Amino acid sequence: MISDKAKGYIIGSIAAASYGTNPLFALPLYSEGMTPDSVLLFRYLLAIPVMGLMLLFRRGSDQFRINAKQSGQLAIMGILMALSSLTLFMSYNYMDAGIASTLLFVYPIMVALIMTIVFKEKITIATIICIIMALSGIALLFKKTDGSTISAFGTVLVMVSSLTYAIYIVGVNRTALRFMPTLKVIFYVLVFGLFVFIVKALMMNTFTLPTSPFSWINLIGLAIFPTAISFLCTTSAIQLIGPTPTAILGALEPVTAVAIGISVFGETLSLRSTIGIVLILVAVSIVVGGGNIHRQLLHIHRLFPRKRR
Repeated sequence: MISDKAKGYIIGSIAAASYGTNPLFALPLYSEGMTPDSVLLFRYLLAIPVMGLMLLFRRGSDQFRINAKQSGQLAIMGILMALSSLTLFMSYNYMDAGIASTLLFVYPIMVALIMTIVFKEKITIATIICIIMALSGIALLFKKTDGSTISAFGTVLVMVSSLTYAIYIVGVNRTALRFMPTLKVIFYVLVFGLFVFIVKALMMNTFTLPTSPFSWINLIGLAIFPTAISFLCTTSAIQLIGPTPTAILGALEPVTAVAIGISVFGETLSLRSTIGIVLILVAVSIVVGGGNIHRQLLHIHRLFPRKRR
């Protein structure tokens, strides 16, 4: 019989791997002519009822209530999450999805820097060394073996995505939202984030519709695998093995994206890029596992509402 700890590691791995499937569903939609903001509009639109049903199942209809102050904070978090999603998905048009997902993974280091600079938390020597390791990894990824470089604009997009996600994490943990069940936060973040994509698509005339049943399959896949399944498995893993191991298992997110890029979309990976990816993953894992940063990254364990009996 499998122990709870083993189950936790398995479920945590599934959570990270499922989130790494973003490129698997997004890139085919791009090839069919859909724009990143339209893809995300449909992703959020399809994910909202799924998350709503999860919230209803857990605690009942009373859990949907929010006050004016919470609405304002959730709106800001929704905008941040939407910007993070949009810049990441835009970056797929400028660089390999696996590289983009790896660069995104530096967000825990950005959280650590925000907590040090803004909230005056003490930074350790180990964190400084890890920051240097991560920057070295980024430098290796930025310049390829043949002397060419990856897209500077694509790199900026991913760094903006990582930064806005880091700000979102800190914001949720430093406002009254930290007392709100995480599932409820995610539901309203998706709701408010949806309006960002609606407004952008209408104002810039970039709205595109799915053109085939295959498009709808990919959109549903985005709503289910890297959204609902990833969230549910992350929550279960935290309850079984705790937040730190679950956060470290998050390293499987970019690894999955890299594997998908190579096996499905024919992306290539040089030795130089491999070393860069490893440096980033090791640096982030040490930062997450070596300090209190996991409390900022994963506060779901304490706040997630349990199912009514």
